[in-house]
Amino acid sequence: MSENHVPQIASRLSLRPPQRISLENLEEVVNTIGLHKERNLQNDLEAISMKFKHVKDFERTFPSLCFALATGVGKTRLMGAFISYLHLAHGVRNFFVLAPNLTIYKKLIQDFTPGTKKYVFEGIGSFAIEPPELITGDNFDTASTIEGLYGVRINLFNISKINAEVRGGKMPKIRDFKENLGQGYFDYLASLPDLVLVMDESHRYRASAGVRAINDLKPVLGLELTATPVVETPKGPVRFKNVIYDYPLGQAMAEGFVKEPAVVARQNLLPQSIPPAQMEDMKLKDGIRMHEQVKVELETYAINSGQKLVKPFVLVITRDTVHAAEILKLIESDQFFNGRYKGKAIQVDSSQTGEKEDEMISRLLKVEDPNEPTEIVIHVNMLKEGWDVTNLYTIVPLRAANARILIEQSIGRGLRLPYGKRTGVEMVDTLNIIAHDKFNEIIDEARKNDSIIRLKTVTYDFEKMEDRKTIVSQPVIQGMINLGYQENTYKGDGADEEPTVYFTTKEELKVAELTLKAIQSLENKVKEIPGSSHLNQKAIQELLVEKVQSGLVGTQMTIGGVSTPEEVKILVKKATELYIQKTIDIPRITVSPKEAVKGHYQSFRLEMNLLRLPPIEEALVIEALRTNQRRVLTITTTSGQEKRLENYVVAGLIDYDDVSYQDNADVLYDLATQVIEHLRSYLASDKEVENVLQYNQRLIAENVHAQMQHHYVEEEVEYEVQISKGFSELKRGAFSADAKDNILDFRISPSDKAKIKSYVFSGFNHCLYEYQKFDSDTERKLAVMLDRTVEKWFKPLSGQFNIFYKHQGQEHSYLPDFVAETTDSILLLEPKKNDEMEDPEVLAKKKAARTWCQRASEHALSYGGKPWKYVLIPHHAVQDQVTLELLVKSYE
Repeated sequence: MSENHVPQIASRLSLRPPQRISLENLEEVVNTIGLHKERNLQNDLEAISMKFKHVKDFERTFPSLCFALATGVGKTRLMGAFISYLHLAHGVRNFFVLAPNLTIYKKLIQDFTPGTKKYVFEGIGSFAIEPPELITGDNFDTASTIEGLYGVRINLFNISKINAEVRGGKMPKIRDFKENLGQGYFDYLASLPDLVLVMDESHRYRASAGVRAINDLKPVLGLELTATPVVETPKGPVRFKNVIYDYPLGQAMAEGFVKEPAVVARQNLLPQSIPPAQMEDMKLKDGIRMHEQVKVELETYAINSGQKLVKPFVLVITRDTVHAAEILKLIESDQFFNGRYKGKAIQVDSSQTGEKEDEMISRLLKVEDPNEPTEIVIHVNMLKEGWDVTNLYTIVPLRAANARILIEQSIGRGLRLPYGKRTGVEMVDTLNIIAHDKFNEIIDEARKNDSIIRLKTVTYDFEKMEDRKTIVSQPVIQGMINLGYQENTYKGDGADEEPTVYFTTKEELKVAELTLKAIQSLENKVKEIPGSSHLNQKAIQELLVEKVQSGLVGTQMTIGGVSTPEEVKILVKKATELYIQKTIDIPRITVSPKEAVKGHYQSFRLEMNLLRLPPIEEALVIEALRTNQRRVLTITTTSGQEKRLENYVVAGLIDYDDVSYQDNADVLYDLATQVIEHLRSYLASDKEVENVLQYNQRLIAENVHAQMQHHYVEEEVEYEVQISKGFSELKRGAFSADAKDNILDFRISPSDKAKIKSYVFSGFNHCLYEYQKFDSDTERKLAVMLDRTVEKWFKPLSGQFNIFYKHQGQEHSYLPDFVAETTDSILLLEPKKNDEMEDPEVLAKKKAARTWCQRASEHALSYGGKPWKYVLIPHHAVQDQVTLELLVKSYE
């Protein structure tokens, strides 16, 4: 192949435009920052950001870039293109491909195996002569490690094979010592000078455990592929900061690379009126009727076009494994379409083990084969992403989910086109979602500007584009040892004097920089270094000096610079002491419930004065989500009845995940009786009452359930603790601000308190950051109090703490507002509005934080450190004349 690698590879692999652009971007990246282990990440990031403005952070300890391609465009083929280019153009031989789960792992093994249907290197001549060696989590023990034996080595592993934390803390086999290597296979990979990491569905590797395992591989470059470049947080989705190319689903639809998704419902159906069980039965049977129509359309198209026959199948999404088994039993019964689907359905979930699991995976991987009998796949959560099939045409969601989730998670499984392009036959080019109960919600969601099926439209007011500025807030320790951030420094009105210069020459700065990096590399050594004060111990200092000297190898020393080992030792000691002074030891402690939080509801009187639902007096409506084109298919059926009126209400309530019939039966029937009494108070007969219950069951249940939330009592639960770090690096942050606004002195209350969230403050004496933002003037006042009282303090950034709490059955992360260290303790401080002090979620956070502090104190006291305290403070108590000591004493 010639030196013009990108167009050659694009041609040989038949890359689509989005794939080719991605490959061109990779070429630009490698030409800009190269491929090597010794890096300055900040310099690399700045170089990449100049060419790709959307890249704000690598988000890992190595250069890592995300290619966000819509589902169905071809991410796996792009992996093959990336590997081909890096080997042919730059001689890279070692690759590590990471899969998020077993299903995708086995699918990728097929895709990287020569001779298979979707072989990713089909067309690359050099790989036809000498195919890459495929090393997997199942055969790495027998893989050759002799240099030069193979041209390219592709290591393909499931994340669970390399991550001890998802295996109950047990070390995975890949880390076991191998005599022929003199180290574990994982460490061997980490030592390779040209290892490139390719992450499939990379949004699955953003949890702390996965990130740590990936960082330990120390690749020269990370290439991330996903259709959803966001991390879900309690405050909503947070977009990746390392997206280098984004090809959204709406654009893929508009350009014809995927199917058009359509939502289906019965004409004139009022979903609120249908009991869940009846709605489930209706959706399932309508989905099968739609499936049968698609089969006819596909057969007709194949005959007319001379193309291969495509066998469609239905995906049924269930609540849990028990529900999945019930649906499978129903489908396999004689009563379900006269037994037509016996032997044609499979249940795909975690309940399958051993031979049954092998059979399940085998059938799943063959579901596109016209001779394989499967026409219905029933699953819970194993097929959320990465399942690469082209013949899914009907989705029946039987699990409760909001409209956005139904769109974003469900349709991705069926968007791929069986013929690689649109056919012009509407039924052949359409993915149908049977959503009688969510029809209008899905349409409304799809029409929103931020819907994933719409083209992204961005507008700018060019006259005002310079009206914003970014202010980088680095920990003061970084400024003190001057790690090359001078150009990002802003002086505020509160900065009365120039900062002290601790390191003057280029060589001294290099030693200080290497010392800080060496300290960061020791954070995980909890036993040897339980707190930063232990960094001053002789053995640790010797280790730091050794690491720094190793980093200085090859550095040219100048006259007046660092010239002797003794000078290095003195500078390392100086930088270490500065680090200890300018940090607060935040241990990496994960506190989580040992088991699901349980609770029960108490009896109460319902408020139903506004509930005055009248009695109410069939066809399938199909609407394309992107184009809003509508068509109708007529279908009829009959409705079932409950033996007791109260059962309609109870059935609606127990459909909520947090309502257990077994634990709350008496309360549920008491509430149901109140509902029936209310309906009877204004309706003429029990027949009308039943009509209202049938047509409005979900609406009534929703109303009652909302009121129940105020009468829920949780039981006590034990927590388990993991400590992985005795102290951790303070994170670097950035704030955006109006260009016309100066950095304000935090000691002075701003004139416009309503805008306080937009201001940036400085002028601190004891804050561990140069700049801070506050959410309220109360927070600013508390900062003033801390700055004149404590030894050091700061407002933590996201990810600084691992504190989790349970609220309404869901787990969330919690970040306290302030951290402060006094002479005798370390405080987590949370100022709250007076009317929020008894809020259930605030109290749940308080409980979790106090548990965390208890464990942190136990760790600190084990080596002579300071205990931790959590203080929830009402806003009214933060006054200029009040001392911190009194606040802690009053509200601890």
